[in-house]
Amino acid sequence: MSTKSKTSQTKKNKTAASIVWFEIPADDLARAKNFYASLFGWKINPFPAMADYQHIDTGGPDASPDGALMKRMHPDHTITHYVNVPSVTQFMAKVEKLGGSICRPKTAVPGMGYFAICKDTENNTFAVWEMSKSAK
Repeated sequence: MSTKSKTSQTKKNKTAASIVWFEIPADDLARAKNFYASLFGWKINPFPAMADYQHIDTGGPDASPDGALMKRMHPDHTITHYVNVPSVTQFMAKVEKLGGSICRPKTAVPGMGYFAICKDTENNTFAVWEMSKSAK
């Protein structure tokens, strides 16, 4: 078997670590909504019963991630990208082993999955996301 064939086969057996969601914090949700809707043509609407957390429909194909516009939680709160992983627990351990840290431990989003907010070695924040319809 050639090296190329082995590499292709290995990639097919792994879960892609793709960006699947993003969150944009804002001090003024209405102002930010107007900015991004006007700039990119995104459709931005509140989730039911969550006025401070609004769904961003980017309008791209299914493979394009959607996101959320949310109330800024602290002055250093920046855009967060969510990366799909097979296990949040395993990737939290991997983050720490590689010198990163965990800002928010594994948290359930009922009926959807689990996430953890992490910080890399360069002080950048990102999240890992594990899909699980059984999350409670």
